[in-house]
Amino acid sequence: MSKRKQHSPEFKAKVALEALKGEQTAAELASRFGVHPTMIHQWKRALLEGASGVFERGSRRKPEVDEAQLQALHAKIGELAVANDFLSRKLKPWGGT
Repeated sequence: MSKRKQHSPEFKAKVALEALKGEQTAAELASRFGVHPTMIHQWKRALLEGASGVFERGSRRKPEVDEAQLQALHAKIGELAVANDFLSRKLKPWGGT
């Protein structure tokens, strides 16, 4: 069985820009770059949808924080810290540091 080929973002952008130029058909680009025409259409659509993000202020959007998930993670960290402390105290009689 063959593995799927992973293309770099730079390669995808290059192919999508060529598709946007419209000088060649998707089939011609597919044979030129060795990819399926469907992939070219997907990369072109992704480029068009994400192009507006290039011009946003602050260059990067701040990640959205889910407060409930954050609280659950803090609780889990607390549980693990207590368990770690308990186990480290119980191992000291056997030479644990």
